[in-house]
Amino acid sequence: MHKIDHQKKQMISRTLKSWKSHASYWLSLAIIIGLLSGLLLIAQAWLLSHIINAVVFQSADLASQLPWLLSMLAIFLIRAILGWATEQAGFHAAIRVKLNLRKQLYRHIQQLGTAWLSHKRSGDISNALSDGIEALEAYYAKYLPAVSLAALIPLSMLIFIFPADWISALMMLATAPLIIIFMIFIGHGTEKRNQKQWRQLAYLSSHFLDVIQGLTTLKLFNASRREAQAVANISDDYRIATMSVLRIAFLSSLALEFFASISIALVAVIIGFRLFYGEIDFHYGFFILLLAPEFYFPLRNMGTQYHARLDAIGAAERIIEILKTPLANTSTTQTTIPSLADNHIYFENVSFRYPDGRTALENINLKIPAKQTLAIIGASGSGKTSLINLLMGFISPSSGSIKIGDTPLNTIELKSWRQQLAWQAQQPRIFPATVADNIRLGQPQISLNKVKIAAQQAYADQFIEQLPKGYDTLIGEGGHGLSGGQIQRIALARAFLKDAPLVILDEATANLDQHSEQLIQQAIQQLCKNRTVIMIAHRLHTIEQADCIAVLDKGKLMATGTHESLLVHCKHYQAMLQNKQHEESQS
Repeated sequence: MHKIDHQKKQMISRTLKSWKSHASYWLSLAIIIGLLSGLLLIAQAWLLSHIINAVVFQSADLASQLPWLLSMLAIFLIRAILGWATEQAGFHAAIRVKLNLRKQLYRHIQQLGTAWLSHKRSGDISNALSDGIEALEAYYAKYLPAVSLAALIPLSMLIFIFPADWISALMMLATAPLIIIFMIFIGHGTEKRNQKQWRQLAYLSSHFLDVIQGLTTLKLFNASRREAQAVANISDDYRIATMSVLRIAFLSSLALEFFASISIALVAVIIGFRLFYGEIDFHYGFFILLLAPEFYFPLRNMGTQYHARLDAIGAAERIIEILKTPLANTSTTQTTIPSLADNHIYFENVSFRYPDGRTALENINLKIPAKQTLAIIGASGSGKTSLINLLMGFISPSSGSIKIGDTPLNTIELKSWRQQLAWQAQQPRIFPATVADNIRLGQPQISLNKVKIAAQQAYADQFIEQLPKGYDTLIGEGGHGLSGGQIQRIALARAFLKDAPLVILDEATANLDQHSEQLIQQAIQQLCKNRTVIMIAHRLHTIEQADCIAVLDKGKLMATGTHESLLVHCKHYQAMLQNKQHEESQS
């Protein structure tokens, strides 16, 4: 188990280092500027020791040392500018990494699709996209430059100290590893606590977001106080984990400062005795004393920033898990998409099993005729959604194949395939943007005139024009301010605007008032003309109007046919129809 954890940490560390390629220029610039500032610091110490030695021991006046004083002042100013530039370069490096990584993560989650998202907690994903990526900033902005400078600046100082006093150089070289060894020792003890803290933060975030999203339901069932207590308990666990990490962080900072102070004091004492006995010139001795604190500072700074590495490892763990989740269709073959107007869609012995071994679909053989409407019916858990997810490429068959005419679906690039279909879920997603932008979703280049035509076809134009700013009216998150029927009509307008040859619908008329239902049914009838339409059907009217009906039960295809033929030959369909008639009569 320990070996597995060690390998996992090594993998995370390698991945973090590979991500720095997104900002290699800015990181190199931060290191170069930091090194230049370190070299100027050596020059500054040399000038100061030279001036004091000349004034105190060589009886020189300050006027004669004015050029050296002005040079030292210039170095002060340049080092201040370089310090600011180093921080800016590190900051830009972190920004580049975060932007590229967030874009990569968004794209990967989008390609994984709704089938993957439906089994994940939205708070967990949100935490990875926001806090997780933000936690990487200090790693790239401060830790990586600090690691390089911790090696480059002390070595640069030793190059100048060795000719001046090799004994002091050897003492510094011998004491410096103490700080590094102690930092590694502390790091091993902190790493597990830090990863545990991040896991608890992710759980707290996901749980809290789920509670907020379900607050209305919790109130209805009088369970809000219980969940509030659960959030409080989780928060307390996170507090304890955080304080555990901080306790070690403060202890390690104290220990690093202690070892650095002892090392500096040791160098100072030895130089003091050697000055007393005349074994070293004051100029060189004072120069080394000035450099001694600066020699250990990069090492102490790396120890301080080491906690940024621990935070990054904890945050990156979840990000890497998401990025390593395989996509449903990993085929690199791009085949020309056959015309959906002329080719049928075939499911040939298609089965799908979940990772835990549960069977969702088993040996499905189904023909979806071109330019016809197929209604898929079945009880909850019968496999309707899995079948649609397979067709949209969100998941891949465990066995069997899906073909468009004679072309296997897994040889077609997913992006090209999805451009050929329009999908409307039972609860469409509305984004916080204008009405027009919500209709032209994914097609920003579409003109407003075409948006209006699509809205007219979806019977959405009347209520849109009554809004305060018409098509430029901003809509709240999740369609806040709109009714369910209005949201459905905006989603239908998207489908009309896309004008895809394949339309996939999840009963769009469910849970609506009679007027909205009639308008949406009329719009759907127009949408279905000259297109291949697949709909998950819940209402009798929708089922009866379909050209073909597929009956699913427990992942198996029980029968296919028209409404009239299934009424005669399929007992399962007859029983299902009777249940639906009873449900609709009760509602």
